Amino acid sequence: PLHVLICNAAVFALPWQLTEDGLESTFQVNHLGHFYLVQLLEDVLRCSSPARVVMISSESHRFTDIKDGSGKLDFSLLSPSKKDYWAMLAYNRSKLGNILFSNELNRRLSPHGVTSNAVHPGNLMYSSIHRSWWVYTLLFTLARPFTKSM
Repeated sequence: PLHVLICNAAVFALPWQLTEDGLESTFQVNHLGHFYLVQLLEDVLRCSSPARVVMISSESHRFTDIKDGSGKLDFSLLSPSKKDYWAMLAYNRSKLGNILFSNELNRRLSPHGVTSNAVHPGNLMYSSIHRSWWVYTLLFTLARPFTKSM
């Protein structure tokens, strides 16, 4: 049985790169990896009822959108080209994807005894998620006194 699945893998502030699948790496690691894992384990979760899925997201999801001007989902925003890439937006969009996925997962699976929730763990500047660029390291160091400690 699998009663609790916590999806917490994440990368932040990576330079633009594509995965072997041809997708932008932040989106694939932060969102598609969780999506795929949950899909693989869906039957196990249903059989383990009561069960829950916890998606670790971020409050930064509020600072982006994944819709085009007409209000439709814009897939090019989820896995942008190199010229349209900004690391912070890629992170924010991946975390928005986690929240939307968690909501839909809860809608579909809660009748079967599987709940899903997305949570923001708080501003934990003590992690090493910022290590890929010195500017983020500096910003995280300056913000550290005003955030939670591990």
